[in-house]
Amino acid sequence: MNVLAEEARYIVVYPEQPQSANAARCWNWFRPGDRVRDSGEAALIAELTREVMTMYNADSTRIYVAGMSAGGAMAVNLAVTYADLYAAAGIHSGLAYGIADDAFSAISVMNHGSADFQFELLRKESEQRAYTPLIAFHGDQDTVVHPRNCDDLIRMNCIFAVSSQSASRQTTTVATEEGGIYGHTRRLSYDDKGKIVGEQWIIHGLDHAWSGGDSAGSYSDCNGPDASREMLRFFASVNLNTGGDREFEA
Repeated sequence: MNVLAEEARYIVVYPEQPQSANAARCWNWFRPGDRVRDSGEAALIAELTREVMTMYNADSTRIYVAGMSAGGAMAVNLAVTYADLYAAAGIHSGLAYGIADDAFSAISVMNHGSADFQFELLRKESEQRAYTPLIAFHGDQDTVVHPRNCDDLIRMNCIFAVSSQSASRQTTTVATEEGGIYGHTRRLSYDDKGKIVGEQWIIHGLDHAWSGGDSAGSYSDCNGPDASREMLRFFASVNLNTGGDREFEA
């Protein structure tokens, strides 16, 4: 990510979770107090984002959040609760918003997905809930976070983005393995106005690892498509205007 940030002139911030907050140093994405606006870990990361924006005079219309696994789930929390701050989000091997309330239910959805979680109930909290465009990656051989969670994530965003009187439109392309790089299924979901709500990549043969990551890194697989580059490509196509409106480039 650092190499790509140098190429595209991005500022990259890597928040770290202290062991005192979580024994595995993972974000507590499942706790209700850590997924609401102006409270808990989500608020701390949002405030850190604003601090760096001020420090480096960053473009407030082009602020993005990304993460993997627990970090991916926390990025979802930020995308949902701070849609006026982040223009888009990149989620790798993550989970949808609000599908667990404690460690036990978190493990359950990690292993099996969210079953029949009613995301429609979340939308009812606000008639004008804003949404944040998502690009999501998941390995179909992930044994830590079930790939069904990626489907739930995109379904969630479509419910947030599309009016109850219509259905989201989707297009799907499939790429086979080539040159040692895993094949994938890529699905685009659009809102009522034809703007992209979600871009989903299911990587065939990938376990719980960052697709296309450095082979020297942990939880990375260099044989997958380059998720980092694709995320930055997606981010470059979306910017946030005042009032929470977004502009999309072709």
